[in-house]
Amino acid sequence: MKKRWLWIVIIIIVLVLIATIISGYGERAGFKPRVEAKAVVLMDMSTGRILYSHNGDVPLPPAGMAKLMTELVILDDIKSGLRTWDDEVQITGLASKTTGAKLALKHGEIFTVRELFQSMAVYNTNDASVALAEHFAGSEEAFVRKMNDKARKIGLSDQSRFVNTTGVDNKSSSLWPLGVPTDMETVMTAEDTAKLTAHLITSHPDILSMSSKTQMKLSGRNLYLSNTNWMLSTLGGPYSYEGTDGLKTGYSANAGYCFTGTAEQQGTRLIAVVMGTESREARFEETRKLFDYGFAKTLTWRERLDSWFMQSGTAAVLSFHRNHKY
Repeated sequence: MKKRWLWIVIIIIVLVLIATIISGYGERAGFKPRVEAKAVVLMDMSTGRILYSHNGDVPLPPAGMAKLMTELVILDDIKSGLRTWDDEVQITGLASKTTGAKLALKHGEIFTVRELFQSMAVYNTNDASVALAEHFAGSEEAFVRKMNDKARKIGLSDQSRFVNTTGVDNKSSSLWPLGVPTDMETVMTAEDTAKLTAHLITSHPDILSMSSKTQMKLSGRNLYLSNTNWMLSTLGGPYSYEGTDGLKTGYSANAGYCFTGTAEQQGTRLIAVVMGTESREARFEETRKLFDYGFAKTLTWRERLDSWFMQSGTAAVLSFHRNHKY
């Protein structure tokens, strides 16, 4: 009997020590991280609450992250039955000449909507984006109008506007939609980008399985595309982060390196938007800071304790912990 009580006392002491450590960690998590980027926003998707913001309401060029809206418009049209995944898309001369990240599509080639959309979700391809826009709206100009209409409909601020489907800097491109002034650029605020992302995931949760594929092969070509999101937990590299399953990178000379990432842990999903870092690695490093800060704030100390027990393999103590009130 004495040994049993001794073990109980030891377990309680260990629990108190661990709780104290985690509590201290939670207090330290109250200090906001120093993030080096032009603008950042961290959102708790379940509540819509902004946990951290730096220049979150400042309109900036988003580069390829503008395709989050391109994807939303396409997915809404497919959901409504206007188009299907198996629709065949014939590549136009304009789409084949699109600059930036691309599949090098050739005029006259035919691909399905699914193939082009998947390449856009995984590799952020600009020519696929333009080809899809032309197929869904008749022209990129008409599709851009749908993007801006959708932005107002879902409650994005007037600070965000779209002038093309790709996010490419118009000033650095020889091609832009007809009717769009060449001195205009696509701009978005980090807060609007987070709001758009939350709406996209809520309306079309399958976007996460599409955007988290580590690689895809384009049919008819010996071409494999690797995901530009280095934080995917399935990649297992130096930048991978537990629970990350999306969503969209971006780069242009005007925008710098950008990233909209989302990760889920213990039922809590966070959305992080990082705009304007100096390197492709930095955008993921800064996102990691935001995720660490956000999960430390949103997960309860009991959830963190559960996570610690699971990782340490202390099954017996975990059972005791879960079955006792304290």
